[in-house]
Amino acid sequence: MFNAKNRPTPKSITLAVTSALAMLATGASAAPDAKLLDAATAAQPALIETLKSMVAIESGSGDVAGLAKMAALVDDRLKAIGFKTERRKSPVGAGADTVVATMTGTGKARIMLQGHMDTVYQRGVLAEQPYKLDGNKLYGPGIADDKGGLAVILHSLEILSKAGWKDYATLTVVMNPDEEVGSLGSGEIIATLAAQQDYVLSCEPTAAKAVVKTEALLLGAAGTATVTLEVKGRAAHAGAAPEMGRNAILEIATQMLATRDLPKDIPGVTLNWTNVISNKATNQIPELAVATGDVRITVPGAEEKLNAALQAKIAATRLIPDTVTTAKLVVGRPAFLAGPRGQALGEKAQAIYKEIDRDLALAPMTGGATDAGFAARSGKAVVLESFGLAGFGFHARDEYIEVDSIVPRLYLMTRLLTDIAKQ
Repeated sequence: MFNAKNRPTPKSITLAVTSALAMLATGASAAPDAKLLDAATAAQPALIETLKSMVAIESGSGDVAGLAKMAALVDDRLKAIGFKTERRKSPVGAGADTVVATMTGTGKARIMLQGHMDTVYQRGVLAEQPYKLDGNKLYGPGIADDKGGLAVILHSLEILSKAGWKDYATLTVVMNPDEEVGSLGSGEIIATLAAQQDYVLSCEPTAAKAVVKTEALLLGAAGTATVTLEVKGRAAHAGAAPEMGRNAILEIATQMLATRDLPKDIPGVTLNWTNVISNKATNQIPELAVATGDVRITVPGAEEKLNAALQAKIAATRLIPDTVTTAKLVVGRPAFLAGPRGQALGEKAQAIYKEIDRDLALAPMTGGATDAGFAARSGKAVVLESFGLAGFGFHARDEYIEVDSIVPRLYLMTRLLTDIAKQ
């Protein structure tokens, strides 16, 4: 209501304030951006076709040929949107390329989106676990982790490009080929590029609603390290003179049992022995055995305490005389902690999901490592994780995404990008 001078009356002010307070009290959400929501809905069939094309490419971390096909696919799609792309060779690893794409806008925010092209699956898995649709579940190796994330990136950027969105200083997209094996070749690329950004949105999947009931974004993820335990013994004929040998397998088993519970007294770190190799001969006392341990770190510096405890326990433990045991701990991916700025960005994302009547959780920590750790390493950018699709079966059989997560995730990504670009 306005008076003759086009000014609000006291009554209209009172009504407006009362209405605003009522919305806050009831948790009412703002109306969605109709154009973005319509665009996200219209993009769903095309995104499903993108997933089908990606899943058809077997791209395990060591599959250079498959990863080259994935790189070509995403490179072409990014160029079609208007990005300038380049391939960066990894200094270590299988030798596959990291795809880096950039675009310049007219705004101020520097924003990076990231996801990975590799999967944990070996070539031939499609014969056992084919692409298929079953109700709300779309199956395929790597479809959630992380081809769904790549698809969200591509189609969100297509939506915004078609809308003429240029309200950013730079957009950077990074798609790497070695996340599942520690990003040893691409981690420094990610960390260097992320240090130049204001925001980094990482697109790993979120857990399916059929499993956790509520989709989420991730505020923290463990860092990783690897322990290599080596025992040197003495070879001997297993039948004629076993007493002349020094059995490295028996000794390494003893050491693994002795050290498996060390993390119980060290907050913020875990250790799980995951692999053992020795000689292949069946008639020989083994002279060498090597075990690998997976370490997860959620408290900075905890890995150093674990290493000290390992060295002390190994020095004090021996079953087989004349054997020599050594342990080496190597830190891989840094831990990811979103911090207060990431928390605030997550709360903004929650408000966006409320616009479409969806709930969004903010998960504080997971034991699964993520390249968000490299992105957050410098502390310069605001980093948030898990903008990919909702799914499950990661690193297991019958991996899938939930089809009804596609439109909400596209809406979240496009709506959040346009929002943070205004900051």
